[in-house]
Amino acid sequence: MKHTRKESRERRRRRIRGKVDGSSERPRLAIFRSHQHIYAQVIDDTNHHTIVAASTVEPDLKSKLASGSNCQASVEVGKLIAVRSLEKGISKVVFDRGGNLYHGRVKALAEAAREAGLVF
Repeated sequence: MKHTRKESRERRRRRIRGKVDGSSERPRLAIFRSHQHIYAQVIDDTNHHTIVAASTVEPDLKSKLASGSNCQASVEVGKLIAVRSLEKGISKVVFDRGGNLYHGRVKALAEAAREAGLVF
């Protein structure tokens, strides 16, 4: 049986979420990628609480970027989420790519967050 791209991504997302769980000591860095923007959240799954978030829809980032849907935008969001996490005292996270393949915008965000100081 052939699956659509959306169904395949959803199947990967559910499989990943079965294995990846964020705790208060090591929260989950969740990525959501839409056609026009990219979003990142650091989530404590035990308390069901979003600790920090960053995305390309924020006015300060949006004014700096030509587009919210390219690798450069992902790098900026990765740096921003790392800076905000480190300000809250979070240096270690588990990475949840949200069913997306680890390349392109998702990879750019992850590598920028690592360079800015997050460990995962």
